[in-house]
Amino acid sequence: MSQTLSSGCDLSNHSTPGRIEVIAGPMFSGKSEELIRRLKGAQIAKRRVLCFKSNLDARYHRTAIASHNSQTLDAQTVANVEGLKSVLFPLIDGIEVIGIDEAQFFDPSLVPLSLELMQLGKRIVIAGLDTTFSGDPFPPIPDLMAVADEVVKLSAVCMQCGAPAVHTQRLGSSQSLVLVGAAGLYEARCRACFRPYVDENASEQLELPAVVS
Repeated sequence: MSQTLSSGCDLSNHSTPGRIEVIAGPMFSGKSEELIRRLKGAQIAKRRVLCFKSNLDARYHRTAIASHNSQTLDAQTVANVEGLKSVLFPLIDGIEVIGIDEAQFFDPSLVPLSLELMQLGKRIVIAGLDTTFSGDPFPPIPDLMAVADEVVKLSAVCMQCGAPAVHTQRLGSSQSLVLVGAAGLYEARCRACFRPYVDENASEQLELPAVVS
């Protein structure tokens, strides 16, 4: 019996699964740079690539994935997972590699979507922060790491002591989970130098809701 996925594709026509690659780490660790490197490598190999980013991230370029060192790759800007699907699914048969940057800005439905794309034989390369400014797991990245074929965990350089940094330090008093910024608002910190602000309203931190179609 054939299985039809939410994309409208018949799974029986796709016998070879794809793969999910997750690039995680703190800010300034080179996640977007590594994502761009992998996707440009796929383009050099003549693979058909489509890239996405959240419309919450307009720090360096509104219509491209951009790294802190000014590398860019054209991308579709979408508001949420439903918006990503609406762009991707009409093109799905012609796309082999899907790149997603700043995946922490997407809701948890990105996990089943990634698994569906993998079942369709697609290569999905995802980059995002794995922990929040308070040091807690930043969904949906941990769940994506759990189901990935490959996980690359990057570190940055601590801006205080120069040691390997695994945390993102917020500089300021805002307790909002999502506060888009770069140098001046955040810096990389090692475990010893990390000073997370105590969030008395942790249970009320912003959750990104799934859009019900």
